[in-house]
Amino acid sequence: MDPKTSAHLDTFAREHLPPQDQWPELLFDLPELRYPDRLNCAAELLDRTADRLGPDRPAFRTPDGGVWSYGELRERVDRIAHVLTSDLGVVPGNRVLLRGPTTPRLAACWLAVLKAGAIAVTVLDRQRSAELSTICSIARVSHALCDVRAADDLVKAEVPGLRITVYGGDAPDDLLRLAEARTGPYRAVDTAADDVALIAFTSGTTGRPKGCMHFHRDVLAIADTFSAHVLRPTPDDVFAGSPPLGFTFGLGGLVVFPLRAGASALLLEQSGPAQLLPELAAHRVSVLFTAPTAYRVMLDRIDGHDLSALRRCVSAGENLPVATWRSWHERTGLRIINGIGATELLHIFISAADDAIRPGTTGVPVPGWQARVLDRDGRPVPDGEPGLLAVRGPVGCRYLADERQRDYVAHGWNLTGDTYVRDADGYFRYVARADDMIISSGYNIAGPEVEDALLRHPSVAEAAVVGRADELRGQIVVAYVVLREGAATAAEELRAFMKNELAPHKCPRVIEFLPALPRTATGKLQRFRLRDD
Repeated sequence: MDPKTSAHLDTFAREHLPPQDQWPELLFDLPELRYPDRLNCAAELLDRTADRLGPDRPAFRTPDGGVWSYGELRERVDRIAHVLTSDLGVVPGNRVLLRGPTTPRLAACWLAVLKAGAIAVTVLDRQRSAELSTICSIARVSHALCDVRAADDLVKAEVPGLRITVYGGDAPDDLLRLAEARTGPYRAVDTAADDVALIAFTSGTTGRPKGCMHFHRDVLAIADTFSAHVLRPTPDDVFAGSPPLGFTFGLGGLVVFPLRAGASALLLEQSGPAQLLPELAAHRVSVLFTAPTAYRVMLDRIDGHDLSALRRCVSAGENLPVATWRSWHERTGLRIINGIGATELLHIFISAADDAIRPGTTGVPVPGWQARVLDRDGRPVPDGEPGLLAVRGPVGCRYLADERQRDYVAHGWNLTGDTYVRDADGYFRYVARADDMIISSGYNIAGPEVEDALLRHPSVAEAAVVGRADELRGQIVVAYVVLREGAATAAEELRAFMKNELAPHKCPRVIEFLPALPRTATGKLQRFRLRDD
């Protein structure tokens, strides 16, 4: 990255990229991945698509039948971008946190932030104040755009210097009211293709979230690889799904991919399996993104719902069991497109569609990507033997000022932390996570983060958190707790406490009390003994 070409006036993100020698090797072999040096991904996704296919095409849909055309979306995005720069003082390179349920308004804010040359930091509206405070501290967030319904925890985080602007309320300084006073097109900031566009946060095994920095060209690259070559959407497709926009799985599947294709997306605030089925039928959804858990639950409720418009079903976030794939195929005639992605790499990099699908495998490297299976010393293992999954492509891991960059990238490859087997035909099959991450219903949950929260309860002396196999969710969070002497805290009290400390999906579903935790002679916790319990 040449700092002379950057459009960022706030240079924090660029200055906190890992050293160049710690980056993975990047591949741009496909002609469509050879992007120009100047590139603003929001302008490409919105303005170029509207110019190419016309402003009257539907872009975003709402459950009540509302439709935002590409022209209307562009007008609203431009108004918000004007507010960001003229009213709120946002300059290129500032980090802007985005929080709220999945709505066209949230998506419009994301596009406006990028169009203004700032850096989007999209978080889950479930995350609590302590989590939000940590994220804001790591990314040095200066501004936040927040749905008024999700503002309380952000306000409670008490982030020094953070300017919070809510939308969807009735206050005079509501973002949307300010936007009404702004008119005229907004010329997108002439960002460099390798200016940071977004910081997506994930949790590592230590529990401290890692900020993954992605460039403007990266946002387009995921659409021009997985979406273009595997998903192959058309402008007439209607996308929908369960992952929120705070997950890169949802951001890609519900915003980036449909806009790049000139298609539309139905954005749902309530997107559990019970809500998905009637919405899929009512809005003639043709492309669905969700986790294996949702497919399993929907199988029991599918009767009476017209899914005849559905032609593409994508699964990621956790391993897709072959039994789920076969049951869905038997009931619907549709072949689920399995895939593995990572926040560090923005979206899916191994997958297969149509006749290339082999149930029980994840698939093959997506065009534009390469993958191999390595041993602990970084040497390729023979086909049929398990090892560490290593991938490289047009997007790579670049942690924000985090020493764990050295763990994720080695010898030019991204090491995803998954154990895989490659067969003789080049298909990759998932075995297990190579670390202590718990994957439940598509959420990555770091056990130590949950332990830290438990230890904040005055009655808890020690805590250990592991994943337990669960047929419905893949894994559930199980906490083993040692109480302080004389304490008599019940599991129900701890559950209530945890709901105020962490997002609901991180809270333990099972809490068991032990007199002591298993440890080695040197005092190290033996989590494997708890997993085998």
